[in-house]
Formats: sequence, structure tokens, C-alpha cells
Amino acid sequence: MALGTNHVTNTTAATFIPELWSDEIIAAYKKNLVMANLVNKMSFKGKKGDTLHIPKPTRGSASAKAASTQVTLIAATESEQQVLVNKHYEYSRLIEDITEAQALASLRRFYTDDAGYALAKQVDTDIIQLGRAVQSGNGTAAYNTAVIGGDGSTAYVAASNNESALTDAGIRTVIQTLDDQDVPMDNRYLVVPPSARKTLMGLSRFTEQAFVGEIGGGNTIRNGQIGDVYGTKVFVTTNCDTTSGSGAARVALMFHKDAFVLAEQMGVRSQTQYKQEYLGTLFTSDMLYGVAELRDTSAVAIAVPA
Repeated sequence: MALGTNHVTNTTAATFIPELWSDEIIAAYKKNLVMANLVNKMSFKGKKGDTLHIPKPTRGSASAKAASTQVTLIAATESEQQVLVNKHYEYSRLIEDITEAQALASLRRFYTDDAGYALAKQVDTDIIQLGRAVQSGNGTAAYNTAVIGGDGSTAYVAASNNESALTDAGIRTVIQTLDDQDVPMDNRYLVVPPSARKTLMGLSRFTEQAFVGEIGGGNTIRNGQIGDVYGTKVFVTTNCDTTSGSGAARVALMFHKDAFVLAEQMGVRSQTQYKQEYLGTLFTSDMLYGVAELRDTSAVAIAVPA
């Protein structure tokens, strides 16, 4: 005898299958990342411990070989870079039953997108602020080793208002700084705040087809990319750091991919739990990671007007 078609399915029991939040939030998280997609990323997932050790061997030099003599041996005490996996951030909402019953589905879409954005913004912030220590900086928002955008060489002085807009000459000088320090020419990026993007749009070198490709063509904006200049891909984000002191400036970064590292021990995780005492569902997304400067001379901080 047939049992009929009144089956309990994923559709009829949709409110009891909250795991779908996870995929939606991971997608939103990835969509909003800028810096994390541009730096060296190392997976620490599934591993125990709170510190990642990355070897930093010293480059050797070639030796002249004289006839009838032994080769010249090279030995160095190698160092390492330690990455503390100590950043645990979460995003939580308690959705009461009455809201779950009466709210439009767009409420959930907002929460999933907002969770992904909040976590992505935090990761990008932590990576961007590594720029405070590049070129042997003191690691503070004073950016004592930053240069100004106007010429790419004059030292920025916090609270002195000597920051200046990016110029073609300034960009070329910063590129030379990386060249002089043997930073590889590939995988270089320039990340700028919106104010600097406005400046770039007025530079002929940036708007020429040879530098950005066909407008609306091959360089369609993805994850903040707005083009490239002198072979360096340019990205824009509102998350660029702000210097300390009165008349604070914004900070653009030109860097190689290996200048910074992101170590993820636990990627974006989403969980839900029904809380009877509140007659609602607790929704939480969290992640566990660490960031560190990997190569000090492979990045330059540039102070530009806000």
C-alpha cells in the first residue's frame, strides 16, 4: 500500500538545517578579501600548537675557483620567522523565534554577508597593519619609516602634515627602492585607499591603455583590482591604515607577495545552537589565524592625503 507523498524533506524541514549558513558565509568572506589574497598564505589547519616556524635561510655568494685549490665552503647560522597563531575573532547573532518566523529571507542574506565582511575586514586589517614595521619600522601607527607619495623618498613625519599625493615619479622611486633591495619583480602589488585611487585616475601613466588594458575588458574590477602601473597590480580598499596624530594621513603599501604571511589554523567556521532560555537560535561564525612580516625589505609604506 502506498504511503503517499507527505514526506519530510529538506524543503519542509529547512529551518532545522542551519549548516547551509557556513557555505554562504565562506563565499561572502572570500568575496570581501583584498590583502589576504595578495600575501603568502600558509595552512595550519588540523595542526596542534600556537606557533608556526618558517625557516629564513641566508643567501650565499659565489666564490672564484682557483686552479689546484679546494672549493670555498659556505656556512651560515640560519634564522627563522615565527608566526604566532593568536588571533581568534567571532561574529555572533541571537535570532529570536518571533523574528525567524516573521522576517523576510533577506534578513538571513544580510547576516551571512555581514559575517563574511566583518571577518574578512578583520583579517585584512591585521595584514595591512604589518606595514607599520616594514623597512625596519617601529611597528606603530606613527609609520616612522614611511615615505611620502609625492617623491617616494622623503620620510613621512607623523602629525607634520607632510604626506603628499602619489605621483608618477613617486611610484617609480618606490619601485626602485624594491629593485635596489633585490625584491623579485613579479607578484608585486600596490594597495591604495580611495583618495589615492582618485589621484591615480589623473595620472596619464595609470590611465594609458598600455598600463591598464582595455577599459572594461581584460581588467574588469575583481576584489578591488583597478589596473596596474609599471607591471605592478593596483588594488583599492577602504581598509588602508591611518597614521596617528593630528591631521592623520592614509597609508598605501607597495609590497611583494612574500613580504607578509597569513597562517590559518581554522578557516571560517559557522555554528548554530538553539537557546531555549531565549527562545532563539544563536548563530556564530569564527576563525583562528596569525599574521607576520616575513621579509622586511620587500614592502614600502607610502603616506598619502586622507
